[in-house]
Amino acid sequence: MDKKRVYQLILDRLEADLDIAVGAARTAHEAATHEENVAENKYDTLGLEAAYLAAGQSRRVEEIRQALARFQNLVLRDFDPDQGVQTSALVQLADQDDRLMWLFLGPDAAGLKVALDGQEILVISPRSPLGGALLNHQPGDELQVGKQVYEILDAS
Repeated sequence: MDKKRVYQLILDRLEADLDIAVGAARTAHEAATHEENVAENKYDTLGLEAAYLAAGQSRRVEEIRQALARFQNLVLRDFDPDQGVQTSALVQLADQDDRLMWLFLGPDAAGLKVALDGQEILVISPRSPLGGALLNHQPGDELQVGKQVYEILDAS
């Protein structure tokens, strides 16, 4: 699995998500400030609801911007057996049922998924239970996270 290509896919996805979120925030802001949404009486909450939506969309834009900045500043490191898995590692795991999964240990954007050559890669962060458990481990190590057991098959 080509870590540089995975990294570029993550950057591309975050940029696309940011464009979508900016458009949604702009639309929500326009709805919140549109003259038709001015309250006609104290029970008319359409404008207030639109304002809440606009505020939420603006927060989402900022979250994606921060995640994108963290990824743009991420230094891709080659796997170092002396340090084990670190942020920027691409890791293949097998669970106790022999299901295989690819994970990218990133600084942010946990839950984001990208695909390369038909393989799904899930972004996780060291703040997640699995991400934290992976730190400093080597291929061949077994980890237990909750009731789930994983074996690290590959790391780059």
